[in-house]
Amino acid sequence: MAALGYDRLTATDLIFLGLEDANVSMHIGAVCVFEAAPLSDARGGLDLGRLSAVVEASLDSNRRFRQRLAYTPLLNQPVWIDDERFNLAYHLRHTSLPYPGTLRQLKRLAGRLVSQQLDRGKPLWEMWFVEGLESGRVALITKVHHCMIDGISGVDILASILSMEPTSMTPAPRTWQPRPAPGKARLLVEELSLRATLPLVALQSMGRALRDPLAAVASWREVLSGFIDAALGNLTIASDTPLNGAVGPHRRVDWMRVDLDAVQEVKRHLGGTVNDVVLAIVAGVVRSFLEARHVPLASIGIRLSMPVNLRPHADRGKLGNRVGVMTIPLPVDETSPEGRLRRVIASTDALKHSHQTHAIELLESFSDITFTDLPTELARLAARTRAYNLSVTNIPGPPFPVYLLEAPLLEIFPLAFLFSRQALTIALLSYDGGLFWGFVADWDAIPDLHDLLAYGEEELRKLQVAAGALPSRSA
Repeated sequence: MAALGYDRLTATDLIFLGLEDANVSMHIGAVCVFEAAPLSDARGGLDLGRLSAVVEASLDSNRRFRQRLAYTPLLNQPVWIDDERFNLAYHLRHTSLPYPGTLRQLKRLAGRLVSQQLDRGKPLWEMWFVEGLESGRVALITKVHHCMIDGISGVDILASILSMEPTSMTPAPRTWQPRPAPGKARLLVEELSLRATLPLVALQSMGRALRDPLAAVASWREVLSGFIDAALGNLTIASDTPLNGAVGPHRRVDWMRVDLDAVQEVKRHLGGTVNDVVLAIVAGVVRSFLEARHVPLASIGIRLSMPVNLRPHADRGKLGNRVGVMTIPLPVDETSPEGRLRRVIASTDALKHSHQTHAIELLESFSDITFTDLPTELARLAARTRAYNLSVTNIPGPPFPVYLLEAPLLEIFPLAFLFSRQALTIALLSYDGGLFWGFVADWDAIPDLHDLLAYGEEELRKLQVAAGALPSRSA
């Protein structure tokens, strides 16, 4: 008989679960575009048998995709248990656009799927294969609840169905046997036992500090400084802008691709990192967006939240979220593109020396074994108090082409979620010489979402001119 088993959620997992409500869906995903012909059967339709086999085999790399939520009695603490009724056909969906499906139609479909919440009674993910695209292409739209994985793990999971070389080999999945779920009595007893050990954990931590008090004081001074910096960034109110009204349940989706070489050339000539250039472009986008709405910019303060990967390289592939959130000012009041980049570089440099990452990591590690609700309550407070105006996520992807069976991955656009009172989020992923931008917006708050893509392309062009990589239009 298989051993009873379940997994606890990390403190960060609980944040993403606890922040979801009727208007805020906390799943992440991507729109992937492939050549359709290599994935087709003899009749010209998608070969769903082969595709299902590939996805099923990929599930062996992460047991979370066959687990669902359960709750401990009395304390109502969520845990992961194996789904004894797991059915791949429920999670692997198939649809089609009216041929020839346009890019606009695909974006509208992605927006509808992003708007729909995942069923908490089942494993929290879906994959949608979309036929009927123009130019002989097929799309894969993924949705995974953020309480299951972070952005880095999401790339790892997607990589498990892709390969570095085209292949006709269909992998054979291993036989999966769900572990029997523990009974309610056991869940309650083990949760109470764990909480009973918390004072001992705190005493052990205090004992280690007393053995080397000078080092402990120095370490905690850094941590306290980081907490103060994080609190000032997360608990003060950002400016009220058209980006920060009430958010409804419906979403718009749009995306664009820029050459990574163009961004790197700006970085080489003007300084900073690729991420700094990205944030400077975002500053220009937001500035143009606010100008179009006649928002005065001279004294406005815009802040963005930026996820920080806390997962050591050695922990790649492990379960649970290991991500923190830091805030950074966005210099939308700066009139010149190169000036915005200089100020972004100064802000990110200051952030690197602020000990915020250390403080956030310590808080989440401590919360994993003690006050698991604390980070969730802090995150809710930050959302209610408008601690930031928008979110930007930048995830590294493979710098080489990858394949789904024989089909090359042509494009991949990441999709993030909106927080309460945040009408826009931007996610980026680098892949095979491209930087792929995914924009998700509240349907009603930003009906002109496509204009933001034009603002981004123009801002990059201005930075290229400033870097001497392109001639100015007046030359």
